[in-house]
Amino acid sequence: MDNKNSGFPNADCGIGDRGKATTIGNQCQGRSNKGILFEFQQTGTACRRFKKSLSPLPSPSRREGLLCRWKLVFENYFGFGIWNLGFLIGLLFIFLVIQLNIGCERAKVGITVAGSTSVEPFAELLAEDYMSRNPQSHIYVQGGGSTAGIEAVRTHAANIGMSSRSLLSEEKDLYAVTIAKDAIAVIVNPKNLIRDLSLDQVRQVFSGKIKNWGELRSPPHPIVLVNREEGSGTRESFQKFVMGKEDIALESLVQDSNGAIRQVVSNDPFAIGYISLGLVNEKVKTLNISEIEPTLTNIETGKYTLVRPFLFVFNGEPEGEAKSFLEFVLSPPAQELLSKEGLVAIIHPSNK
Repeated sequence: MDNKNSGFPNADCGIGDRGKATTIGNQCQGRSNKGILFEFQQTGTACRRFKKSLSPLPSPSRREGLLCRWKLVFENYFGFGIWNLGFLIGLLFIFLVIQLNIGCERAKVGITVAGSTSVEPFAELLAEDYMSRNPQSHIYVQGGGSTAGIEAVRTHAANIGMSSRSLLSEEKDLYAVTIAKDAIAVIVNPKNLIRDLSLDQVRQVFSGKIKNWGELRSPPHPIVLVNREEGSGTRESFQKFVMGKEDIALESLVQDSNGAIRQVVSNDPFAIGYISLGLVNEKVKTLNISEIEPTLTNIETGKYTLVRPFLFVFNGEPEGEAKSFLEFVLSPPAQELLSKEGLVAIIHPSNK
């Protein structure tokens, strides 16, 4: 077909406009010049006139014409070709995967329980039991000492603090719940022949006034004192119940956990230390204090007096997951678990 009467006046075009014109011409071969002019107007071609007339175009099939029209619609209204839909679907898929990952991470966000290394192993057992009953929940337990745990709660670094001592006067603004009671056991190596010491003798040993086992009717050898670090709830309770106003000797070996003290004493036949009764095993031997054995029965009846509370500490009334975990810890099944582990339950398992 001759393009002289096509309705296109002859005028100059910019390089970009000529490129656009060529693209439309290639895409719509066979369409009438009137139709092509419409496409030029729709795409914003700035040509005012053409220097050269369009060459005759072959007639397209009906299918090709429909594809061409749809292709132009997507280009004009969406700014991309239909072949790029797969790319957009891929982007959408990646976005959904990222959102699912974020959702999973948020679901894994749980509560942190931090503090006393005496309470820590029991809190871990409770957390495992709780999470087995509530698979969507996550409880993270870590040590650090009673004082550190209380400070972590105050600064919101932890949801629950663990303490193996009573709160001090300056800590009474926090919310504390007794989850069990524990005894402090004075321990020696199983090879040590000593079986019983009075409370005063224990005090003199740890103050350094008694330095040799020979002074306690045992084969002579220097006594190796094993002590807890400052900030330990076990140490503060031992200081309160045993030492009173006496200081623990500076030459004592300082360990940062009950397990570390137990390890040192189990390897040294001349060592003496103190740990949570619930953490005593066959590698160490407990001493009777003034002929009273540290047993659960003697603790419950009040005969054995080196007893302290195990506390969960909160910065205000517990809420959400922290509240649910506390309710579980105070339930009969959890209290029975603590009792089997050597602690004194505050809710007797027979009440269930």
